[in-house]
Amino acid sequence: MTDDQRRCGVLLVGHGTRDAAGTEQFFQLGRLLEKELAPLPVIACLLEFQEPTIPQAWERLVAAGVQHVHVSPLLLFAAGHAKQDIPDLVRECQSKTPQVTFDQAGPLSRHGAIVDLLRHRIRSASASLDSQSTALVMVGRGSHDPCAQADMRCLSELIAHREPFASVTTAFYAMAKPRLPEILDQAAANPNVRDVVVQPHLLFEGRLYQAIEKQVAEASERHPDVKFHLGDYLGPNQQVAQAIKDRVAL
Repeated sequence: MTDDQRRCGVLLVGHGTRDAAGTEQFFQLGRLLEKELAPLPVIACLLEFQEPTIPQAWERLVAAGVQHVHVSPLLLFAAGHAKQDIPDLVRECQSKTPQVTFDQAGPLSRHGAIVDLLRHRIRSASASLDSQSTALVMVGRGSHDPCAQADMRCLSELIAHREPFASVTTAFYAMAKPRLPEILDQAAANPNVRDVVVQPHLLFEGRLYQAIEKQVAEASERHPDVKFHLGDYLGPNQQVAQAIKDRVAL
């Protein structure tokens, strides 16, 4: 490790959730990243709902002697939080400790480790199915940011080129169209489709995953002749930690 690296620290910034399981999974990922980057200090903090906050985590890094902070937003795509909320808060922190510099890593987006993990989740959900009669629905959280919407669609196209499903379609839970119920109904209306795999592109357990699960259950009631299968979220694991490490360029 170089002298410059010894003076660096990592601020892992999560969105935050009121869901206890999702919060614990975020901090579990923070511990994985801490082991991956040791002996660099890594502080996991949250933008909303929970502590430590960004200012609290920044103060801890400064107290540990850090002179340059690598800010790593734990976000799948770049939208308002990555482009404005997080950098605004970090700049406010820096204004109080001007001797400390920072940079901000990009979102996880289509990092190879994330794509591989996503494909593993999809294959687990569709392991016993005939791909030729199975529709895959990729569902994102949704955003008003057109770039984030486009990134989600690009991810679906990438999956479509690598996985042999009858169709691969993008849907959003909120803030963007098409919405998930509409796409589920369209997939079920195809006479050649017997199964629909719904893959949420989410990092952790939480209310959003539960809401998607509810919409899938409602679609199953509307279309009893079609079987719906819900894939798992990405979760706190080594592949996500590796993607963060690569984005931070350490």
